Amino acid sequence: MLTEDRIQRLIQAAREARERAYAPYSNFFVGAALETDGGRIFSGCNIENAAYGASMCAERVALFKAVSEGFTDFAALALVTEGPNIPSPCGACRQVLSEFTPAMPVIMANMAGEYRVKTVAQLLPAAFSGANLKGAGEK
Repeated sequence: MLTEDRIQRLIQAAREARERAYAPYSNFFVGAALETDGGRIFSGCNIENAAYGASMCAERVALFKAVSEGFTDFAALALVTEGPNIPSPCGACRQVLSEFTPAMPVIMANMAGEYRVKTVAQLLPAAFSGANLKGAGEK
């Protein structure tokens, strides 16, 4: 169950990750914290590049770190940005998250402490999946 204590712990981990963001072009600093089913937390921050397409979002950094360490079962993700609006993952992040845990809650928070929770499936209904690839290339 996603308790208020867990929510706040993940938001705090995402805030700390946000401090390491590399965003010299947009000045939009993002942090993410991804909790595995076993309770381990992987953090990530956005990393920009002068060639914008080579940049990487905080959510995918956290997820890729976890997967590269052998974890693929996730319980929750928190995302934190500055500003008056509550953030939402970009489309690419939604798609990548849906590959692993469509039912996972995503906690979207701003630095003022306001947050909203939605599942990955709610953020990306009718996501493309491996099931769409069955029979690909067959005649």
